[in-house]
Amino acid sequence: MDMQDSRQIGAPRQVVWAALNDPDVLKACIPGCDSIEKIGENELQARVTLKIGPVKASFSGKVTLSNIDPPNGYTISGEGQGGAAGHARGGADVRLEDAGEETILHYTVRAEVGGKIAQLGSRLIDATAKKLAGEFFERFAEAVAPEEAGEDEAGQPKKKWWKFGMG
Repeated sequence: MDMQDSRQIGAPRQVVWAALNDPDVLKACIPGCDSIEKIGENELQARVTLKIGPVKASFSGKVTLSNIDPPNGYTISGEGQGGAAGHARGGADVRLEDAGEETILHYTVRAEVGGKIAQLGSRLIDATAKKLAGEFFERFAEAVAPEEAGEDEAGQPKKKWWKFGMG
């Protein structure tokens, strides 16, 4: 399965780049992410629980960053094992582009699945992958550049996370 798209993020490129490299931001944005931690210079260990059609599985695996070109982009690739449900392998090329005071995030995703999950059919897998990518980028855009108008859950005015402590 291959998929590509772009999203406009309401924050400067340097801020978007920092968020793409922050395990806490990624954990909050990746659907079903139970844990993610940095285990090396360009490596992360992640655990994600997903439901694809009738199959619910927890995947554990390693994520590697390569072709790193700060603050312009990188390639992220990973492989996860989901026990009896099967396995998944994939990656994404991520490129950032200035758009005034905002940033356009371009991505191209490649993914392969095997085991029971692969038996569900490519339409269901593709639809689920598109849904998960959409959820990730919606959460990411909100985490990086929430609307300043309004209030958070505690009734406090919302602020962009990257403006805290920066004068």
